[in-house]
Amino acid sequence: MLLDVLWIAVGLAGLFFGGNWLVKGAARLAQTLGVSPIVIGLTIVAYGTSTPELLVSLQAALGGNADISMGNVVGSNIANIGLIIGLSALVYPMVVQLQFLQREIPIMIGVSVLFLFLAQDGVIGALDGAIFVIGAAAYTVLSYLIAKQEGKELIRQTQEFTAVIAKPTNHLFNDLLLVAVGIVVLLFGSDRLVLGAVNIAEAIGVPQIVIGITLVAVGTSLPELATSVIAAFRRESEIAIGNVVGSNIFNIFAILGITSLITPINVNPRLLQVDTFVMLGFSVALFVFCLNRKISRREAILLLTAYTAFAVYNFAPR
Repeated sequence: MLLDVLWIAVGLAGLFFGGNWLVKGAARLAQTLGVSPIVIGLTIVAYGTSTPELLVSLQAALGGNADISMGNVVGSNIANIGLIIGLSALVYPMVVQLQFLQREIPIMIGVSVLFLFLAQDGVIGALDGAIFVIGAAAYTVLSYLIAKQEGKELIRQTQEFTAVIAKPTNHLFNDLLLVAVGIVVLLFGSDRLVLGAVNIAEAIGVPQIVIGITLVAVGTSLPELATSVIAAFRRESEIAIGNVVGSNIFNIFAILGITSLITPINVNPRLLQVDTFVMLGFSVALFVFCLNRKISRREAILLLTAYTAFAVYNFAPR
């Protein structure tokens, strides 16, 4: 048991540092190569912060631990809103841009509903995965086309925040090395986290779905947490919210899509009865909170309280 706790700690550290190094290295590399700040924000930062979810879900699914794989994705989406938006808005109340009400959050809710529909047969298979991957590509292209039309202010904000995450070095080898180290550390961290989580679940008699939807999900959301809190301290609300909403869309479209293309993922009935509706509930709550174009500290406390209640519910004796 002690060794498994150690592996979980090592795994979480690996996901945090590996994810940050990967995003930094890739963002620096892109800037060195002259890639547009919008492209960096929509692809490297968005996809990069979701890499821990991808590696953990893929390793868990390939290892026959579908509950951890699926629970990780659904749990990450819940944690991203309840925990990360909650903490970020507690640091500094968020001003919400109209685009999130009109486009991003409704898309996030729609993607969650699509997941619920496709999961009704009890498995996310290759066809479902293909639909998700096509959706990820379409969403990325659409976001890029819209971002190009939204003016110089968005480009300035994106460029400024990208520079905060990863100031360009113009050293190609160093950037490539940081990317490589980040990937290796991520791979090792995800492997140790899954190993420790599976062993502890078996040792204490907690279902794998509970471990996946809480501990593993929070662990894989650490890069999003770091990015959003930095944005909150800099009072860049649109980056903080965009990071979370974009990650939630990518988690279903890209993470489940890629994983299920490689191997089918069985869906635990509990996900269809409880957790997916909790995920939808948090998504709708975020939409409601954003209607007045601001997420206050009071609403942040509500989100954090709701997430705490969800975590307690998972570990409460049945």
